[in-house]
Amino acid sequence: MAQLFFRYGAMNSGKSIEILKVAHNYEEQHKNVIILTSAVDDRSGVGVISSRIGLERPAKAIDDETNIFDLVSKLDPHAYCVLIDEAQFLKKHHVFECARVVDELHIPVMAFGLKNDFRNELFEGSKYLLTYADKIEEMKTICWFCAKKKRR
Repeated sequence: MAQLFFRYGAMNSGKSIEILKVAHNYEEQHKNVIILTSAVDDRSGVGVISSRIGLERPAKAIDDETNIFDLVSKLDPHAYCVLIDEAQFLKKHHVFECARVVDELHIPVMAFGLKNDFRNELFEGSKYLLTYADKIEEMKTICWFCAKKKRR
C-alpha cells in the first residue's frame, strides 16, 4: 500500500543525498521515479537537487501554481515513487495533492525538508505534512554547536 512519508531534519542532515540515493536504488532496478523540488530553492539553479558533497541531479520544479497530482499523472502515472526535496516550501494544496497521488494513483510519495525555521515556527509545507503524512521520521545529524560546546 502506498503511503505519504515526511522525513525532516536540520540543515546538513543528509536529506538531499538521501533523495539521490533512493532514486538511484529504484532506477538500478529499472523502476521509474519522479523527482520534484521547490522552485524557491535556486542555490544550484531552479529544478536542481544538489547535496553538499557535490552530487546533483535535475528535478521538476514546483511553484505555487503547480498541481502535483496533475504533474505526476502527466509525467508517469505508473511511477514507483515520487521524491520531493525542500518540502518545507510546499503549500497546503500541494500536500493534499500528494495525498491524492498516494490514494488515487497508488504511488508512494517521500517528502524531505526542514520542519521549522530559525524562529522555531513550522513551515507551511511541514505543518501539513506533519498533519497528513502516514509516516514521519526525523533524520538525525551531529550538532556542530553541541560538539564545539562540549570541547571547551
